[in-house]
Amino acid sequence: MQKETIIRGLFYIVGLAIISFGVPLTIVADLGTGAWDALNVGLSETIGLSVGNWVIIVGLLLIAINALLLRTFPDLYAIITVVLVGEMIDFWLEFVFQGWMATTLWLQIVILFIGIVLLSLGIATYLQAKFAFIPIDGFMMAIHKTTGLSVSISKTIGELTALVFALLFSGPIFVGTILVTFLIGPLIQLFIKPIEKLYGSFTANNLYDLS
Repeated sequence: MQKETIIRGLFYIVGLAIISFGVPLTIVADLGTGAWDALNVGLSETIGLSVGNWVIIVGLLLIAINALLLRTFPDLYAIITVVLVGEMIDFWLEFVFQGWMATTLWLQIVILFIGIVLLSLGIATYLQAKFAFIPIDGFMMAIHKTTGLSVSISKTIGELTALVFALLFSGPIFVGTILVTFLIGPLIQLFIKPIEKLYGSFTANNLYDLS
C-alpha cells in the first residue's frame, strides 16, 4: 500500500509539473492560449497580481462553485492541487521566461504546439493518481453530474464560460485558443493508454477508463 501511494504521488506531482510548464509555453507563444489561461492572463493584466495568483484565486472560486453544484463539502485536496499549479506557473513565467519573447512566427507556432502537447500529457499523467481534480476539470465534472450532459458538452460549457470572462478582461484570445480547445481532448486520448501502461507497470490497480 505504501509503494502504491508513492507511485500515485509521483504521477500526480509529475503530471502537475508538466501541466505547469505547458501553460506558460502557450502564454509566451503569444498566439492565444486556452480560455481559462486567457482569463487568468486578462485578470493579471487588468487588475494586477501574477498569473499564478489568479490561477489560485479562480481555482478557489471554482472549488466553491463545484461544491454548490454538487451540494457537497468543498474538495480541500483540490486546494493543494491549484496552489501547486499556480506557484509552478509563476516560477516559469516570472523567473524563467521573464522578458523573453519569440522572435519569429515559426518559433511561436512551435512553442504553442509544444505547450499544447505538454498540457495533454500532463493531464493524462496526473489523472492516473486519482487524487483531486484541477478545479477546471472539477467544474466540468460538476456540470456533467448535475445536468446529465455528456462530459464533452460539459467541458464545452466550461470553456465557453471561461471564454466569455476572458473576453471581458481582454485575455489573449486568438488562433491558439481554438487550437487548445480542439486539440487537447484528442491528445489526451492519444496519451492516456501509454500512460496507463506505464502506470500499470508500477502498480496492479485498476486504471482510469477514459475511453
